[in-house]
Amino acid sequence: MRVLFIGGTGVISSACSQLAVERGLELYLLNRGQTARPIPESVRILRGDIRDRESVKHVLGKINFDVVVDWICFTPEHMETDIDLFRDRTGQFIFISSASVYQTPPLILPVTESTPLDNPYWDYSRAKIACEERLAQAYRDEKFPMTIVRPSHTYDKTKLPVYGGYTVIDRMRKGKKVIVHGDGTSLWTLTHHQDFAKAFAGLLGNYQTIGQAFHITSDEVLTWNQIFAALARAAGVEVRMAHLPSEYIAAFDPDWGANLLGDKAHSMIFDNTKIKRVVPDFAAAIPFSWGAEEILDWFDADPARRVVDEKLDGLMDTMLAAHESAWPSRSSQ
Repeated sequence: MRVLFIGGTGVISSACSQLAVERGLELYLLNRGQTARPIPESVRILRGDIRDRESVKHVLGKINFDVVVDWICFTPEHMETDIDLFRDRTGQFIFISSASVYQTPPLILPVTESTPLDNPYWDYSRAKIACEERLAQAYRDEKFPMTIVRPSHTYDKTKLPVYGGYTVIDRMRKGKKVIVHGDGTSLWTLTHHQDFAKAFAGLLGNYQTIGQAFHITSDEVLTWNQIFAALARAAGVEVRMAHLPSEYIAAFDPDWGANLLGDKAHSMIFDNTKIKRVVPDFAAAIPFSWGAEEILDWFDADPARRVVDEKLDGLMDTMLAAHESAWPSRSSQ
């Protein structure tokens, strides 16, 4: 099976590239060649920028594919390019959307693929919804062979799943408080990229999935307090949490606030029945307690990876000081 990944070297897609090769697929990657992650030796690299439609047409030449996957399509304009490029060139086109497109906050849990798509808080999610709507139209109007995949919060060893990245671990190790949104008890789902890849590989070339959407997540459900505690244990320290309202955080840092109000501030539990029905051998096997240790081992292996955002660190101090001054009795110890 001949498969093209547009991108293919990111947090999620790198594990999918590795597994695709291990399963004997003829894998092509279309990208600009700007990655620090290793690429499997048998992968065929097509140098090109998907944002330059004509140059990509030249790079692709007359090659056709059984499956095309776009990992880096974020806007309806990007989707128009994909439909134009691959209309008569592939048997299946897989769009990587996002589980943040689901109704936010959700009225019913767990979330299923039939949960309404409605996120009024986050531009990123609304753009993904618009991409899905355009793709659905192409399927209805011209039978464009699309499948939609919605990852939730997926990580690898290089990706700390908290806003601020290693800056948060540095604060923990210095005995400083770390900011946890709300009261830390909202429920969240973290998925290791190798677990995601096992389910995703089962969709490649599975033409029964055309016209359908699937999310792929772990079945492990954690509170944010548990997530921060797991990271602290892996870092070898006790955690001091300060619980701040998401709206308060947004007033200081709009980007952080959009990430919370449009996604992480709300409990999200997923029903994975649909993907398991199509890929019966899929089971997420890596708990976040293991993932947290893998992450900290990776950061601790090289001092160059332990980058602290001094500006964000200072902003966190400012936020905490202002909050403790206004509501001293509500401040976490």
